[in-house]
Amino acid sequence: MKKLFCYLMVLIAPSLYAQDKLPVAYLPENLTLHFISPEPIQYVDISSNDLIGDLPLKNVLRLKRRDSLRVFPGAVVTVAGEKFIAQYRLLPGSPDVPTEVNIVPADMKPLDIAGIRLSRNQLKELSLGLMARAPDKRMEHVRVFGITGQLNHVYTLDDYLFLDISYHNKTNLKYDIQDFRFKIDDRKVTKAANNQSVEIKPEYTLLEQPGFSKNYRNIFVFRKMSFPGNKVLHAELSEKQLSGRVITLSVSYQDILDADTLTY
Repeated sequence: MKKLFCYLMVLIAPSLYAQDKLPVAYLPENLTLHFISPEPIQYVDISSNDLIGDLPLKNVLRLKRRDSLRVFPGAVVTVAGEKFIAQYRLLPGSPDVPTEVNIVPADMKPLDIAGIRLSRNQLKELSLGLMARAPDKRMEHVRVFGITGQLNHVYTLDDYLFLDISYHNKTNLKYDIQDFRFKIDDRKVTKAANNQSVEIKPEYTLLEQPGFSKNYRNIFVFRKMSFPGNKVLHAELSEKQLSGRVITLSVSYQDILDADTLTY
């Protein structure tokens, strides 16, 4: 096993509840126990040096006893996601006990971590809901190389912006995506002026699609942004091959101001 993630902190700390009221998980000798979280795990605390663990996946905590351990007296494990914290009492178990523990809502306490308003699961749920809607507004478009790029809709929720963008390929040549970049550029660039470009990255992207033959649609989520009227947000889609097609879709600040409000 790898060393415990970014120094997974091993502390002997008081639990949130009395230990005898915590949900129980069993850790058999010579077996590995996996805690499966519905959200990416942000923090883990283990109350005993008798255990080792790591995060093989963002939402999976893996634990086992140390090889030198003869007697396991038990421990308390604390797992924090983006929006919850949960604690479990670990006890010795027989080899036939389950080796997976799903962290369920009944075991969670709400957690407010500064700077995190919506979890990735919530962003995914909202984005999937937007994908299910018909792209009715069609706010901006660009046509180049036989491909039409379209800003279908802009939505806002709290401190988030959701951009619904699609492309339609009228040619018979498949488009293999090299990169999708978002930049705030000067609206008008003259030879005597320096174009100051600022790249911004989405907080969340619904689909990781490598290419498309005819149609492409995706939801990109950003933290709320503002920029002056002499600037414009460019969504730049570039192709893999050497003479690849680059399609730049412009989004004005007025498009951002005209965003429709989501409810959650």
